[in-house]
Formats: sequence, C-alpha cells, structure tokens
Amino acid sequence: MSFVADFHIHSKYSRATSKNMDIPHLAQMAKLKGINLVGTGDFTHPLWLEELKASLVPEEDGLYRFDETLFVLTAEVSNIFYQGGKGRRIHNIIFAGDFAVAEKLNRKLGKFGDLYSDGRPILKLSASDLVEIVLEASEDAFVVPAHIWTPWFSLFGANSGFDSLEECFGSYTRYIYALETGLSSDPEMNWRVSSLDRFTLISNSDAHSPSRLGREANVFSERLTLGEIKRVLERGDKKKFLYTIEFFPQEGKYHYDGHRKCDISFSPSESRTHKDICPKCGGKLTIGVMHRVESLGDREEGFVPEGSIPFKRVVPLAEIIAEVLNQGRDSKGVEDRYRAIAGRLGGEFRVLLEASSEELSRSVSPEINEAIMRVREERVKIECGYDGVYGKISILGEEKKEAQLDLF
Repeated sequence: MSFVADFHIHSKYSRATSKNMDIPHLAQMAKLKGINLVGTGDFTHPLWLEELKASLVPEEDGLYRFDETLFVLTAEVSNIFYQGGKGRRIHNIIFAGDFAVAEKLNRKLGKFGDLYSDGRPILKLSASDLVEIVLEASEDAFVVPAHIWTPWFSLFGANSGFDSLEECFGSYTRYIYALETGLSSDPEMNWRVSSLDRFTLISNSDAHSPSRLGREANVFSERLTLGEIKRVLERGDKKKFLYTIEFFPQEGKYHYDGHRKCDISFSPSESRTHKDICPKCGGKLTIGVMHRVESLGDREEGFVPEGSIPFKRVVPLAEIIAEVLNQGRDSKGVEDRYRAIAGRLGGEFRVLLEASSEELSRSVSPEINEAIMRVREERVKIECGYDGVYGKISILGEEKKEAQLDLF
C-alpha cells in the first residue's frame, strides 16, 4: 500500500465507544490494518486532549507519532442551531495543526457547549460560525462536513439538513474543500449531484472500536504533511490522492428508507408509492441516503465526473472470515484467524486489495481466498441497510462449503 489515512474516529470519551479506543490500541490496530495515519478524534474533550499530549510525540510536519503510527489532531462536533425556519443538526470534522491550536479552539468552542459531556460535543453554534472560529484559530486548520447524507445529523440529512452547501455555510462555503461520504454512500452516488464536483470526497471509518478502524479510508501516494493534505483536498490532486477505500454503501445502516420497529425497508420508489409513510403503523419513514441522493441529484446513475478521485469497494476481512466460518464477526475464532492472516501477509488492506490469489492460497483456506476474489470482483449479494439497521452481505451464498478451520 501507499500512505493510508483514516481521519475520522472516536475516543473512549465518546458515547457508545469501546474503552479500548486509546492510543496504544489504535496504534496496534492501525499496524495490523496497514494504516499509516489516524485521526485522533475528540480533541475537544479536555481529558482526551491531555492523554494525547502525554502519549504523542510531535513530528515536524503537523503530525504526531506513537510507535510506528502517525496521528493528526481531529475532532467531530455536533452543531445544533436554528436556521431558515428549521432546527438543524449537522456534524462536522475539525482538523487542527497542533496542540496549541486545539487548545485555542477548545477555549472558543467551550462557550457554546459542555466539552466534558461527550467526545463529540453538542455545540449551540451554526456551521458557518464554526468555520469562522476554526479559521481564526489557525490558517492550517479546516472543517470537513461529516457523513453528509445520513438522515439525522448531516449536511444533506433528510430530517435536519440542507439542500446545498451554500444554504448551510453561506459565504464560508469557499473554505470547505472536502466532504465525507459516510458509510451509506460512496463516490459514485455523490457524482450524481453536479454541485458537489468542486469538492474532494473523502472516506473514513467513524470507528467506535479498534476493530472498525479503516472500514473506510483514504490512500495517498506518499506521506503528506497536514498542510499538504489540506492542499491536496483543496485541489483534488489525483497524483497524490490515489483513491478511497469504501464500504459497499448498501451495507450502511441508512442506505434505504424504512421503519426499524416495523421491519419495513423500502427503496426510494417504494417509499414514494407509500408517500413516505410506514404501511404497518402509519408513522413517518426514516428517509435514507439513496432517497436524498435521488432527490438532489441531476445526473443518471453511473456518471463519472472528469478529474474525480477513484475508489475501491471492500468487505472488511473479519466479515469475510466470519461468513466462511459461520461465526460472529467479534468471536475469538474470527479474531484469531484475522490476526494470523493480516499479520502474515502485511496487513488487512494488502490482503483485500493487493495480494494475488496464488499468494493468498499459501496463507488462507480456499474458501477465504475465493471470498476475497469475489469481493474484488464485486460478486456479492446485499440486503440494504435502513433506519439504523446495517445491511447484510452474502459473498459465497449457497455455494459456501464447510469452513476449513485450519490455516495452511
């Protein structure tokens, strides 16, 4: 692999997050995955910031190091505000150049919410005002709207978002260089909206546990400084930004419309037939990402804009092993085999994207080898996620044989 970065994660100080989301565990998992650069997440939380200062060694280029893993100071915040006659709830990622900038931002942001309450704090602050505060803190700091299509807390979210960046950020839109696609959408879906062509699309894991690190990521040609990362995103530099690593978006938990309590999952056309109402209980459906993309899109499916950054879809290796072994993803059997395979072959991403079938055959069972090849060729069946329920991927399907429990 080249230089792999996962910018958006959370620490143990965020709600519903593993206690192992600390620097040592993150560095260990990053090495196993093949990730070079990890966002710290949550630098707005005072206790986490103190842990970061105690654990990380500053490099000369705006990055930090722990053992072999590089880190960049990032945080996600939840902007809750009233604009255009409607309550808005928007999540944004902040990139900060160093601890001094992070501390300066925390002093400012602490006036708009309790930073101790959560690693992802709620700020009574508009998205445009957030950008203004970040720019005042440092010319190297910047904001990226997070998981821009999810229904509840995002830029284009059906429940509390906007229909354009200009509506949300106003005159500060010119300081937005990149957008995070989120697990329930991929670049191909975003390419249907021509107004997004001027923004670089990035993908991150939004991990709440170490095992989820890198489920989406960004691949660059070489190690970049924070300033270079900002310039690459601003320019959409295809020579340095090679591609993103993507979930199959149907697996994301807000891809389709639906109502979880009633087990209702609808495509956008089915929702429109039912006037966005659950046929079982009469409640309003949660409108998913695909529906919003179709609502705002002005291009047919399959359009590829000139100069766009490519992408590659993957299924996490642990999910592949779990299907082959017919065990839970987080079971000990799956974890043991995952660590053995990834450790032997130079990291999860090399296994999923680079190792040949012949090389894999010397380290994995034939069923796992076949499953990896099928994912690369996108020969999978997917039951779409909806209303907070993750989608389900079937790789081997009816052809799955009894799992071979011993590695070669």
